[in-house]
This record gives sequence, C-alpha cells and structure tokens, in this order.
Amino acid sequence: MSRDIKVLAGIFTVSGVLHFVAPRAYEAIVPKPLPHKRELVQVSGVAELACAGLMLHPRTRRLGGLASAGLLAAVFPANVQMTIDSARDPRRPRWFTLGTVLRLPLQLPMIRIALKAARG
Repeated sequence: MSRDIKVLAGIFTVSGVLHFVAPRAYEAIVPKPLPHKRELVQVSGVAELACAGLMLHPRTRRLGGLASAGLLAAVFPANVQMTIDSARDPRRPRWFTLGTVLRLPLQLPMIRIALKAARG
C-alpha cells in the first residue's frame, strides 16, 4: 500500500475521531438548510472512520477507496460553507479565511488518492 493512501486513512481517522471529540466545530459548518446537524456530524464521523479502516485492509481497499471518494465529494459543501462563514465573520483572522479557501482545492488530490486506493 502506498504512503499517500496511508496518509489519507490517517487524515480520515483523526477527522473521524474529532467529529465526536469536538462536534460543535463540525456542526457549525453543516450547510444551513440541512437539519439534524449533530446527527449528520456523527454519521460523517463514523463514515470517515469506516473509510479509513476499509482503505487499510487489502480485501476492502477498493470499497474503501470508492466510499472515501464519495465521502469527500459529499462533505465538500460543508467546506464551502466554512469558507463562506469565515469570510463573513469580521472576528475571524484573515489567515484562517485564507486557509479555508486554500483547503477547497485540496479535495481533488484527496479524491484522486481515494480512487487510487479503489484501483488497488
């Protein structure tokens, strides 16, 4: 297994755990129209942990890679919401807002790595 797949699985693991340790940070970026923010955060946390585990095991790597790519696409609106909210909040430091903007295109290489895992 390549290093980049291990790194992606590690990112998913840390993020998945943080969904339960610090749920408010994640609830805040759930797009406004979506209800049941706490439940969505919990489900996405479980999904990230599951994707990490699936990618790390050779027999389930294909499923894990496909699920990871789908999850990354599904949570993209939350990342956009975080950028919008940060840009509108005058209390947010500009470096933080810039970080949220720069984070958006990082989804593409992460999806590429997930699809690489799916190909085996």
